[in-house]
Amino acid sequence: MAHKVHPKIFRIKEISDWNSRGFYNRNLAKYLEEDFKIRELIRKRLKDCALDSIEIERFPGKINVIINTARPGLIIGRGGRGVEEIKKNLEKEIFLSAPSFKPKEGTKRASLKKENRKLPEIKIEIKGIREIWANPNLVVEWIAQRLEKRIHFRRVIKQTMDKIMSVKTVKGARIEVSGRLGGVEIARKEWLQKGNLPRQTIRADIDYGSGFARCSYGVIGIKVWIYKGERL
Repeated sequence: MAHKVHPKIFRIKEISDWNSRGFYNRNLAKYLEEDFKIRELIRKRLKDCALDSIEIERFPGKINVIINTARPGLIIGRGGRGVEEIKKNLEKEIFLSAPSFKPKEGTKRASLKKENRKLPEIKIEIKGIREIWANPNLVVEWIAQRLEKRIHFRRVIKQTMDKIMSVKTVKGARIEVSGRLGGVEIARKEWLQKGNLPRQTIRADIDYGSGFARCSYGVIGIKVWIYKGERL
């Protein structure tokens, strides 16, 4: 059987970078767990805001969270209230609830300051995405919404492919859906590909996204590859 590798992982340090990066020192396992919880909380709070990816940069005493989204105004809110709410939720549900911030038996909350237990400075940066149809994660989300509305999968795939190929920077794409397509008893896989999609060179800038649609007859898996030309 063929060994399939995630396109981004295959190109790390060549033409792409990690989503978690910075100063981790000896607390790698603890900080990676915090990164996972930060992403999970943000995606849960902003599930209707067309999120693409969440990048986390760590510095001594400081965390920079970069949210890539197609709807930045909806997240920022009036006067930046949305960003402030996200900060408060992160401090309350992730950092203040951690065992290191809970006082020991017989000690008061005020004594935590004497033990130098300080909250890290959290900075949230919102980046807007100009071209939605060149972003595989947003394309997957759009396909999932249509499939959950009981629109036929072949129609959805063809419509999506036409919109992806209409973008000037896109050289080729592939869409794949699998599961009980159309509600049939036997699961199967269907795919559609247009243009070029070279998998033999690391120079090929291929974006990949995956997800699923929760339909009444089962879960439908969705995968999208988008090729944007070579990057030297």
